[in-house]
Amino acid sequence: MNLGIIAHNSKKVLIEDFCIAYKNILAKHEVYATGTTGRRIEEATGLHVHKFLPGSIGGDKQFMEMVERQDLDMVILFYNPVMIDPKEPDITAIVKRCDQYNIPVATNIATAELLILGLARGDLDWRLNLK
Repeated sequence: MNLGIIAHNSKKVLIEDFCIAYKNILAKHEVYATGTTGRRIEEATGLHVHKFLPGSIGGDKQFMEMVERQDLDMVILFYNPVMIDPKEPDITAIVKRCDQYNIPVATNIATAELLILGLARGDLDWRLNLK
């Protein structure tokens, strides 16, 4: 399956830790991420990550296009809800688009862990029927 990952600057360490913890699950799937996030995940885990441009210079739009084509099966999107920065990807737009296309999306570590463990159990295999 194709997993999309975005993390705002204040959540980069958290996404690295998450990916280290769930490296064995992530390794069985294709991981897509905005530029800096993808690079940091690769450096922290050794996993191959398909990288878009950095979010602030168009990576969020590339990410959104993949969502609209329904080419992502799950999205993990860590952001700081108290610190909205116009240079960061538009969380609301991405979440709305995921909802529109029935793509499971996690915006915090608790939900991300539920999704990644569900992925490992096969709970998201229904996404394969959409392709």
